[in-house]
Amino acid sequence: MLMIPFFIKSHFRDLLLAASLGICLFTGQALAKTNSIESGEAIFEVLASEIALQRGEAGLAYKTYLELARQLDDPRLAQRAMEIAINAGAPDLALQAAQAWDSLAGPKQTKPKEVLITLLILNQRWSDAVQPAIDLLRQQTPAQREITLQQIQALLAKAKDESEALRAFYEIASSQKPLPKDLGLMYTYAMSAEKAGQIDVMEKTLREILRIDPNNVNSLNALGYAMADRNQKLPEALKLISKAHQLSPKDGFILDSLGWVNFRMGKNALALEQLEQAFNIKPEADIAAHIGEVLWVMNRPTEAEAIWRKGQLLDANNPTLKETVKRLKPDWSVAYTALKGTWDGRFSVKVTGLTEGNNQGGSGGFSLTQDALIDVLEIRNPMGGSIAKIIIKPGEAILERDGQIVTAIDADTLIQNTLGLPLPARGLSDWLRGNIRPGTNASVERNMQGQVDKITQDGWVLNYVWGNSQRLEKLTMMRSSNVGSIDIRLIFDASND
Repeated sequence: MLMIPFFIKSHFRDLLLAASLGICLFTGQALAKTNSIESGEAIFEVLASEIALQRGEAGLAYKTYLELARQLDDPRLAQRAMEIAINAGAPDLALQAAQAWDSLAGPKQTKPKEVLITLLILNQRWSDAVQPAIDLLRQQTPAQREITLQQIQALLAKAKDESEALRAFYEIASSQKPLPKDLGLMYTYAMSAEKAGQIDVMEKTLREILRIDPNNVNSLNALGYAMADRNQKLPEALKLISKAHQLSPKDGFILDSLGWVNFRMGKNALALEQLEQAFNIKPEADIAAHIGEVLWVMNRPTEAEAIWRKGQLLDANNPTLKETVKRLKPDWSVAYTALKGTWDGRFSVKVTGLTEGNNQGGSGGFSLTQDALIDVLEIRNPMGGSIAKIIIKPGEAILERDGQIVTAIDADTLIQNTLGLPLPARGLSDWLRGNIRPGTNASVERNMQGQVDKITQDGWVLNYVWGNSQRLEKLTMMRSSNVGSIDIRLIFDASND
């Protein structure tokens, strides 16, 4: 199958190229004439759209092509609209056009469905991609089905929510009878079965892999760790993980599994030694969570809190770490109690949409109070009335509004979903101090006085203005997103840290 490369901005281009679902795009030269398109009005609109595109008016060209596709029931025009949106770096608009293309092309056409699945996944709508993917697989030969599953498998590494993506993959793959025989696909299927709560399916699949390849290191480790994590069949789990360790002695994840199964068997000192070795090889939040739990059980809370904090700096949203902290409930009294601060001021948000009439905005006041590892953000309307109160703790965000309480793992997502404002709340106190927020890579630039002048992190570009008293006076935060360009301005009445 021929694949034409897409010229797409930022991460959207990388993800789409990674999909490699054999997309063959319509171009202006490939526009075949039909009776409906040959009409003078239609030809005029197509030419006008192409001219608008050359003038940089991608939104107008996109809108015209999509409307014309629906009027004339012509899938190729919807395909052209999709291409325009992709080149403009607008994945959400590309998805709308792809849905129109698939609908107009009819159920027997596989190309539009391949594109639709790709764009759904690129927009992180994994659950919505399940049924189209199943429909596509039903139209393909066994060899084609395996290729499609491998292409979807390749996108799992790009998923923002790995659990959701794996559950979707399980639904897609489990619809196929018989299941693929490729060992890599079988392993991914086993991992997805675990996320879907199908533990028996996971174990059966891993054992089938080991029957075919007894030295499959990943399957040895995965099966052993799954048993250890559920505190079941510990002697067999130790045997499986030990064999994996012998085959790959410098693998940090396998050492983590070995330490974890020894912890489950009550060998705390040995477990701690192995887990610390694993963390030195592979500093990961999962391993930090395990080390902290062993230290906690050994009645060493100071060290447990310290390693958990390191884990949060590596990945603040790691599910294993969050579950561990939530279950053991440390009071964080040993360290970080000195972190206190209060910031008050005004904010304005402007979202410049990718299409005409799609602009949004808002303004108001805010107060942010930090006490140790807990941030409390209060958002007020321009008249001073309370809009919402957000309490951000390690592993949890709580929003109070109109007497209602909503909780979530990620504070940014919580605010976006409930208030419709793209405000970055998680780790905001770190940014206001001129520090990067935990969990992701960042770059920092400083001015001649050594003050932080610019931070780039999580897609945001932050620019700082400091006053003579070394206090933060103004902070602008900008980023590009699926909905357009986001510009946030914070003006501070007072800051105290």
